[in-house]
Amino acid sequence: MVKRINAANGALEVAEISLGCMRIADLSPQEADVHIHSALEAGIDFFDHADIYAAGKAEEVFGDVLAASPGMRDQLMIQTKCGIRNGFFDFSKEHIVNSVENSLKRLKTDYVDVLLLHRPDTLMEPEEVAEAFDQLESRGLVKHFGVSNQNPLQIELLKKNVKQPLLFNQLQLSVMVTGMIDSGINVNMTNSGSVVHDGGILEYSRLHDMTIQPWSPFQYGFFEGVFLGNEKFPELNEVINRLAAEKGVADTAIAIAWLLRHPAKMQPIVGTTNTKRLLDIAKASDITLSRQEWYEIYRAAGNVLP
Repeated sequence: MVKRINAANGALEVAEISLGCMRIADLSPQEADVHIHSALEAGIDFFDHADIYAAGKAEEVFGDVLAASPGMRDQLMIQTKCGIRNGFFDFSKEHIVNSVENSLKRLKTDYVDVLLLHRPDTLMEPEEVAEAFDQLESRGLVKHFGVSNQNPLQIELLKKNVKQPLLFNQLQLSVMVTGMIDSGINVNMTNSGSVVHDGGILEYSRLHDMTIQPWSPFQYGFFEGVFLGNEKFPELNEVINRLAAEKGVADTAIAIAWLLRHPAKMQPIVGTTNTKRLLDIAKASDITLSRQEWYEIYRAAGNVLP
């Protein structure tokens, strides 16, 4: 059973693994129903959406499952995102409010538990975002708020006007995408790993009780492919496979356990539509890698410790 973690310094309790629903539109209604119910049975009761996933179809498929299962809504948490449009980003008050209203219709629910702003909009006016959040909260349409792919100063700019706590930040992170970790290890150095690309978002998140939600936790590069079972990464897969065999789990569970081991208490978003694979991943919650094992995986991914 997937464990639970405290977000916002204990203000909110969530499953430490979330099911990303970007590809759920590829499933038949029956397959989607089985997949969602299987996730719940495994303790994964946090579901991540976005208004752009499958042009809204992903939310519709999920909403159909909800509608067919009276009482299910109270057993789970729904997160959705908005702000990405066709060729531009839009954090205007009008778009944020309209996006949420449309998501609720597709999801067939009266509210979402969490709303994230999806990718930074450099034309953002914090005052507009604050007005949108206030309206959505007062109308009972959104319970909690957060961001996605934002750095510390962008978050601070939002906080200038937004009064609601920003609880989550969804960021790309995996064994093979570790920029936010690398810069904190290669301090006072001039190698490539020492470059701070994101303003120290890892440390900022811990200081401000923001839960990082790693997306694409099995990918390397920017959607270049998966690293598990990939012949490009023989040393990494040898280490992961050995640890998986020792602990009696799948390689996917080790990759997620590596993220869960970090004291930042992250909440990885896994987007598989294969129910068996999802249940294999869920076993990561039962594993606590040792410090030595964590660093062994990190080094096997090609990182050199100073």
